[in-house]
Amino acid sequence: MIHEHGQLNRRALLRGALGTGVLLGSGLGVATVGAVTAPTAAAATGPTIASCATWGARQPTRNPTAVYSRPARILIHHTATDNVEDYSLAHAYEHARWIQDLHMDTNGWLDSGQHFTNSRGGYLMEGRHQSLAALRSGDHLIEGAHCPGQNRTAIGIENEGNYMEVEPPQALWDSLVAFCVYTCQQYDIPPTEIDGHRDYYDTLCPGDRLYALLPRLREEVAAALN
Repeated sequence: MIHEHGQLNRRALLRGALGTGVLLGSGLGVATVGAVTAPTAAAATGPTIASCATWGARQPTRNPTAVYSRPARILIHHTATDNVEDYSLAHAYEHARWIQDLHMDTNGWLDSGQHFTNSRGGYLMEGRHQSLAALRSGDHLIEGAHCPGQNRTAIGIENEGNYMEVEPPQALWDSLVAFCVYTCQQYDIPPTEIDGHRDYYDTLCPGDRLYALLPRLREEVAAALN
């Protein structure tokens, strides 16, 4: 699922660790992306994001590195796991713990590689410890492990599921828009700087169908910010 200083292919790693996906949720249904209106309220207060403590994260093996500059962009990922139909909050938290276990125990990383995680049910969660506090402060970021060459300059968000052949559920899309609106606002990132993992690394991530939606994502985020 991600890279720590350029190690390992995310998709091969996922297949080797579990082969199938895991979970998520918000109980908001499974309709794929339709006529979405960007949530303008998120620009003012920010969406609800569960902290590492809230979803039961393990402690990192060492303190994450803080980078005292604003990130230049947001990178969109998918987990390449199964498109499961458990949209519950409990399932979302379970999935976050599975990702962290994979990254720490299999990859040997200090913590989850991504800064944030978005479930198929639309639940947003902090990924790497201290990323949420950094986002709220708006003046620094935590070094991640989601894309070689971008870990100190881009915020990485994992979207649970595999979007090579299908579009994401509406709930996931809505929470992704809300997250990007808030993150662009906090870090003064132009919506034009919302990119896909494949823009900076040789990978299929974030899937053909989600990648094709990135122009729309930029448009909806820009509309909400304006």
